Amino acid sequence: MSTKILLGYASCGIAAGADAVEGALRTGLKEHDLDIEVRRVGCVGMCHREPLMEIHDDRGAFVYADLEEEDVEKIISSHLLKNVPYQDKLISSPERSYDYFHGQKKIVLQNSGVIDPESIDEYMAQGGYEALKKALTEMSPGDVIEEIKASKLRGRGGAGFPTGLKWQFAADAPGDKKYVICNADEGDPGAFMDRSILEGDPHAVLEGMILGAYAIGADEAYIYCRAEYPLALKRLDIGIEQAMDKGFLGDNICGTDFSFHIHVKEGAGAFVCGEETALMHSIEGERGMPRPRPPFPAQKGLFGKPTNINNVETWANIPWIIRNGAQEYASVGSEKSGGTKVFALAGKIKRGGLVEVPIGTPLREIIYGIGGGIDGDVEFKAVQLGGPSGGCLPAEYLDTPVDYETLTEAGAIMGSGGMIVMDVGDCMVNVARYFLDFTQQESCGKCTFCRVGTKRMLEILDRFTQGKGSKEDIDMLKELASHIKAYSLCGLGQTAPNPVLTTLRYFDHEYVSHIEEQTCPAGVCRELITFSITDSCVGCTRCARECPTSAIKGEPKSVHVIDQEQCIKCGACQDVCPVNAVEVE
Repeated sequence: MSTKILLGYASCGIAAGADAVEGALRTGLKEHDLDIEVRRVGCVGMCHREPLMEIHDDRGAFVYADLEEEDVEKIISSHLLKNVPYQDKLISSPERSYDYFHGQKKIVLQNSGVIDPESIDEYMAQGGYEALKKALTEMSPGDVIEEIKASKLRGRGGAGFPTGLKWQFAADAPGDKKYVICNADEGDPGAFMDRSILEGDPHAVLEGMILGAYAIGADEAYIYCRAEYPLALKRLDIGIEQAMDKGFLGDNICGTDFSFHIHVKEGAGAFVCGEETALMHSIEGERGMPRPRPPFPAQKGLFGKPTNINNVETWANIPWIIRNGAQEYASVGSEKSGGTKVFALAGKIKRGGLVEVPIGTPLREIIYGIGGGIDGDVEFKAVQLGGPSGGCLPAEYLDTPVDYETLTEAGAIMGSGGMIVMDVGDCMVNVARYFLDFTQQESCGKCTFCRVGTKRMLEILDRFTQGKGSKEDIDMLKELASHIKAYSLCGLGQTAPNPVLTTLRYFDHEYVSHIEEQTCPAGVCRELITFSITDSCVGCTRCARECPTSAIKGEPKSVHVIDQEQCIKCGACQDVCPVNAVEVE
């Protein structure tokens, strides 16, 4: 085979310096007169090792990671000119694999990092649009729905509602005009699954939507994608144009009577627009606010017409199911949920990035097996699952299988797939406050219990972080949470108290410490901690120069002192101290 080079070119790679690496690569190849194909691909999942370069030659695939411009010439000189892999940045080869992929099962991400996402021909070379051809020539719309039902695919956007049943509702709804929507309004802190799928394999999402439209009888669709995802939007636009040129979109698809058109709608970043009824209002040009259900979107949705909404990951599963069969898909996963789930593994983790595992995989295998454990080898404390709508699970839940029912019973949710790992340096009271602050700011304000209730809860948590909380405040938090969950209109409000409730359930001792001892065990809450400099200070003056309030005094080469009245507890001194002489009490 001829040599080819794949360069990771998703948002994570670009942010890490892929542009500079690509520039050096193309310049180096030209200088050495090497006629080697260089292709941009999406994220393979190893966000923690970007920029990435993969060289394919007669021996197989060689992956180079953590690249900088100066590494490129060394790789060219050694690997491409002498046929000797450059060992300093080599992490995977035909002789050794990278542990990050052990335990993963790639269905949704099978093409991400493998094909050029801006090439429909490369997607088709991997079996792309074969599912659509199969459905249009061998299956009725009802057959497609039954296949999705048999696959046990559940919505990957949060609630986990059976996808085939949802499609059936839309198909059975009377009306000569129906819509399909792709919810790409990914707003959870720490979540980047949908962005990476759209950047790495947009045609899988498009093909899934076309199949869904055929199944329910829709002829028009919208992809609602946040404007903060410019690369995803660019590749979607390219993909739609390419699919229309090939006859997979537009009028009389593949020579049949089936016609289908897709539009892209850019969202302005409102978290509430991830809720399906608020999303539809936004597409219609209205303010993004939820409405009561019933009627459900399947009966009366976009512009008052029957509508089916699924998120990016759900749609990306559809072509694989139709191409390989429902039974093959259902054989992966748990008894009640077929297939895999993509997670954005972030936080205090050694190997952060995208992981795709069979549903039912234990948390321990994801965090320690795939993620490599806690950064710095410190003690694991908790993992936040499901974003602001989810919950924090402690160490005793590490062997919990990640499936919808088990996580819900534990107080968390699967959600869209955010998984934020925390260690003993995290204060759970502060974590609960962070997520509640997010949902409180993102509340659309329509419901009194969400608008006002989350504000009152946030005020109570603020008192805790300042050492001013009381035991009565804990009771009030629980009472407010109960009312907010019961009387909020949409999922944002109904789930907003979850991070607070799970931290109260599993880390109540930290709340007690903030109340009774007026201390933050993790040393995070500023009002409850004190910075001091020990005798190990070498007098380098870095802390004094970095202090924004000039609170640190001392002569060069002598122990410095912090003026507690001037100190704002920003932690800058601790960050720059070369000998770890700054302590937090």
